[in-house]
Amino acid sequence: MAIDGFKKLRVYQRGFQAAMDIFRISKSWPKTEQYSLTDQIRRSSRSVCSNIGESWFKRRYPKHFVSKLSDAGSEAVETLVWLDFAVACEYMHESEAAQLEEQYEVILGGLVKMMNHPEQWCIPPSQVREDAVGYNV
Repeated sequence: MAIDGFKKLRVYQRGFQAAMDIFRISKSWPKTEQYSLTDQIRRSSRSVCSNIGESWFKRRYPKHFVSKLSDAGSEAVETLVWLDFAVACEYMHESEAAQLEEQYEVILGGLVKMMNHPEQWCIPPSQVREDAVGYNV
C-alpha cells in the first residue's frame, strides 16, 4: 500500500489512538494533578504523533528524519514513565496501564524499524510502501 502522508502510517495511527485513550482515562484524575501528571502524560503522548508528523516532512534528509523519529521514541518512553506514576498514585488500574504499555511497545517497535531502514521512507511518496507484516518488539 502506497503511503502518501504520515496519517496513513500504522505507527502514527497507533500513537494517536493511544494518546486519545490516555486523554479519556486521565479525565477522571484529581484536579490537583491537572498541571502536573495529567498535563505531562497528555503532552508526551501527543508529542509522539507530532514528532512522527515532523519526521515525515523531513524525509528529504534521512538524518533529520531519523532524529525526529528518535524524538518520537523518547516521548513514547516518557509516556511509559508517566503511566508508572499514574498506577503508583492509584489513578489507573494496572490492567489499563498494561494495555497502554503494550501499545507503546508496538509503537516503539515501529519507530525503531523505521529508524533502522530510513531508505524505505526517504524516497518519493509514490514509492513509499509499508509491509503488511506487523512491527516486532
